[in-house]
Amino acid sequence: MHNTATRTTDTEAQITATDQSAVNSDQAEQQFIQLLDLEDLDKKLAAQPEIATKFEKAIATAIKEAYKSESGNDAAHLFLQRVLYRINRLKLFWYDDLRHYTNERSEYLRKVRDAIEEPWQAWELSQIDVTALQQEDVKQALISRSARDLNPPLSEDSIYLREQMTEVGYRQVLAIASFDGLVEGSRLSRILGGAGNEVQSTLTKVLLEEYGNGRLSRKHSTYFAQMLSEFGMNTQPEAYFDLVPWEVLACANHNFLVTERKIYFLRYNGGLTYFEVAGPAAYRNYLAAAQRLGLSQAAMGYWELHIREDERHGQWMLDDVALPLAEQYPNQAWEIVLGYDQEKLMGDRAGEAVVRSAREAEQTASLLKAVK
Repeated sequence: MHNTATRTTDTEAQITATDQSAVNSDQAEQQFIQLLDLEDLDKKLAAQPEIATKFEKAIATAIKEAYKSESGNDAAHLFLQRVLYRINRLKLFWYDDLRHYTNERSEYLRKVRDAIEEPWQAWELSQIDVTALQQEDVKQALISRSARDLNPPLSEDSIYLREQMTEVGYRQVLAIASFDGLVEGSRLSRILGGAGNEVQSTLTKVLLEEYGNGRLSRKHSTYFAQMLSEFGMNTQPEAYFDLVPWEVLACANHNFLVTERKIYFLRYNGGLTYFEVAGPAAYRNYLAAAQRLGLSQAAMGYWELHIREDERHGQWMLDDVALPLAEQYPNQAWEIVLGYDQEKLMGDRAGEAVVRSAREAEQTASLLKAVK
């Protein structure tokens, strides 16, 4: 206990000693990390509200720049999504120091989360014509969208991945994808509790396959770790967090939201239907890249596994989850389509960001090589 008290006192001193001038987003995020470590955060803030003032100002400024500005601001988006993720990740267990969860039910953290989520979700919804979507025949909309996304035409980014990406770019893709790949299926686990029925059973089957039916050696995250190991890369979850674009973080945070609130159950399952249906097409791009680069089976096994299993998962999600839910909730069924369309919109945006990052990594490597 003495060591803990010393650690907390030191942290408070660091926060209080923050320079009095306006902090940038990096400084504000570091201040927030220190706040997360404080024992009895809510009580500390009640006694010393000034220790969070600069962080709160940074949040308010970033919200204006990200969601209320015509042009938007990538740095503001990134800051907000990183803060939101640091709060949301407390809903999962990371097999680390238990003291890291001391503030998992903090009222202050809830307020910060809500302050970001409300304008962010309004901004996301503004990019979809919800009124038009509500007029569609839900079952036909799901069937036609799934048929479209199962085997889409190759985009410019797909061609880059398949035919042009170098090993440097491939490593960058792996590093970013590890953010989700090493904890895959974790958010799905958060919606399985409740009344038993055929929909719940199908979702459980999907989760069990993601988790290797209880065998660590068969768990999908184990296959991903093997790909990282093949390149001597770090296999710890979140090891490459600083490389993750805000667009990818937004996908994770959105899934935390729609699994946290059961009123969004239909939206989540619409999104998961898209994710499973469209997955194989994306994984074929990565597999083609790995094969072209002459990589070993261990360096590409995850993609092959997902192509095989997600083709089945996509059919399950459409036939045994999305369509039955549309029948059970006829008045709210449009939300399944909304979830599907949101997941596609956000997933496409994230995919473009990953490719952009891979290209930038290649350019940097090329410049360094030229300098040498």
